[in-house]
Amino acid sequence: MTARLEPGDQAPAFTLPDDTGREVSLAQFAGRKVVVYFYPAAMTPGCTTQACDFSDSLDALQASGYDVVGISPDKPEKLAAFRERDHLTITLLSDPDKQVLTAYGAFGEKKLYGKTVEGVIRSTVVVDEDGKVADARYNVKATGHVAKLRKDLGL
Repeated sequence: MTARLEPGDQAPAFTLPDDTGREVSLAQFAGRKVVVYFYPAAMTPGCTTQACDFSDSLDALQASGYDVVGISPDKPEKLAAFRERDHLTITLLSDPDKQVLTAYGAFGEKKLYGKTVEGVIRSTVVVDEDGKVADARYNVKATGHVAKLRKDLGL
């Protein structure tokens, strides 16, 4: 089982390409809070719902001091198609070797239709202004997750 992050842990540093190939690192968000969420695959129904929910909430999240970064194993080209197709406004990052997914506890064994498989565990980690984990949620549901997260964060 992949180790999961807990509040108070140092968030693992990362630098990954976005959908345009531009490098984005966690360090760029120093001094701001950032919601880092991990999803299995761009352009699938659940992941589309979640990405659209985060995009629809981005203005309110940013007004409250939160940025949003979505990370999947998809290549930048697929992320670009996802952004364009669904008019996404959040930052989408590519982690094809799954190193960041693993470091955040978002890749490993999970249950899928009653079977144990290895894959991306839909997860959300809130990182505070100092790079520490403020909240870590694993095995979240795609539908309704953003609304629950906003409520729990008091937004």
